[in-house]
Amino acid sequence: MTRRSITKRAVIVTATAFVAVGTVSAGVGLAGQESSKETSKKQVAALFDTWNAALQTGDPDKVADLYEKNAVLLPTVSNKVRTDRAEIVDYFDHFLQNKPVGKKIQTIVDILDSDSAIDTGVYEFTLTDPGTGEKRVVEARYTYVYEKTDDKWLIVNHHSSAMPEG
Repeated sequence: MTRRSITKRAVIVTATAFVAVGTVSAGVGLAGQESSKETSKKQVAALFDTWNAALQTGDPDKVADLYEKNAVLLPTVSNKVRTDRAEIVDYFDHFLQNKPVGKKIQTIVDILDSDSAIDTGVYEFTLTDPGTGEKRVVEARYTYVYEKTDDKWLIVNHHSSAMPEG
């Protein structure tokens, strides 16, 4: 979690406590906020579909466009931590050779504030061996940390690791 996100979370907690104490009709106000939060959870969960569609293009630059310029990627099939666009493009240049097709199995979204969210869960990828055409399915855990900048959600941290018992 970035320092900015921690600060935002503290501000939100403080502001929420202040509003709860000072608002007589809190039940009505919070009901509206909850439906808005649910919509945001669905929107954040759907960011995976955008990312997965970028994978399908086979273009590592299109995938990297979904990451903030100094994002951190802890990838599934590489031991190297990727900390900038060039390294992220390099990873996807290799990963996309396997024609990955992702599917979420389980997702848990936590909205930190209007500009920060975390999507955590389990997904699986069908990978195709470029030499033999043989397909295999790899199940992995994932965490995406998103921040919204100029009305666009970008990945600031992405961790993916194969299931230890898979």
